[in-house]
Amino acid sequence: MKILLVDDERKFVTMLARRLELRGFAVTCVYTGAEALKVVQDGAKFDAAVLDVKMPGIGGIELRRELQQLDGGMKFVFLTGHGSDSDYSVGAREAALYLPKPLKIDDLVDILSRVTGKNPEGGH
Repeated sequence: MKILLVDDERKFVTMLARRLELRGFAVTCVYTGAEALKVVQDGAKFDAAVLDVKMPGIGGIELRRELQQLDGGMKFVFLTGHGSDSDYSVGAREAALYLPKPLKIDDLVDILSRVTGKNPEGGH
């Protein structure tokens, strides 16, 4: 399963990527919304994107809208360490799930498998 991780907290996203890779995911990490858009515009395909809600520049909610236009099949999960009630409402409406940080890796793995209908190794 191919996952795009987008979070401006470099240590967090790097650690999360390693933990997902150990579980069989193919992970691409970027640290800004602009980087995420470039990767997808350049032709990369992902089963799902895990987006931080609060980032400088393009936040996760707006980024989801732009990524959805580029790849209508991509699924989305929002993460945040400091979301408001309004963020939660929008996130819950526009993404597969909205998870607070810190998160349990097994919960994220289960959610990604459920929203994509795939297991990490690429099967169904």
